[in-house]
Amino acid sequence: MASAPNSAGKIYAVVSRIPKGRVATYGQVAAEAGLPRRARLVGTALRVLRDDTVVPWHRVVNAQGRISPRGDALGHEELQAHLLRREGVRLAAGAISLARYQWRPAARSPKERTRSYR
Repeated sequence: MASAPNSAGKIYAVVSRIPKGRVATYGQVAAEAGLPRRARLVGTALRVLRDDTVVPWHRVVNAQGRISPRGDALGHEELQAHLLRREGVRLAAGAISLARYQWRPAARSPKERTRSYR
């Protein structure tokens, strides 16, 4: 992952701010981390997290409000859906209503945003 240590830290800091019962999109996390148009980098950073992580990776979904398939046949999609349902997030026809469940962080100045990711 290009510039992984710094970028990953920024991504994990943003994902850790997503409250229970809310979701964010990969692109939203990238933008909030100061990495606009790097949604795939967010996916890569989340994919390499250890199983015992405290980063709430399951709260990140694609731009359509769907759980992105990982293709590793390890059941992560089912686990993600279970964890979201446990937090009160409802899936209808495989999708989450972003209008209802999307995290809307309070606006912060660029200086505050940079400081919190170091």
